[in-house]
Amino acid sequence: MNGADHYRQAERLLDEATSRERDPRALWCLELARVHTALAQVAATALAADGRDWAEAADHALVADWMSPSR
Repeated sequence: MNGADHYRQAERLLDEATSRERDPRALWCLELARVHTALAQVAATALAADGRDWAEAADHALVADWMSPSR
């Protein structure tokens, strides 16, 4: 699932939540929409950022090696 998919899923869940009374399913939809919104924001940030920044943040040697200019 990409960022746009997460955004669309969040919108669908918000629509479902607002069409229901305040029942457990509506609250679940709101919480899940919040997660999809956060994931959409992360995806947008990742697309706009230099991949090396993400590798450094993850501090993962394999990712850093893969992103090296010598590849």
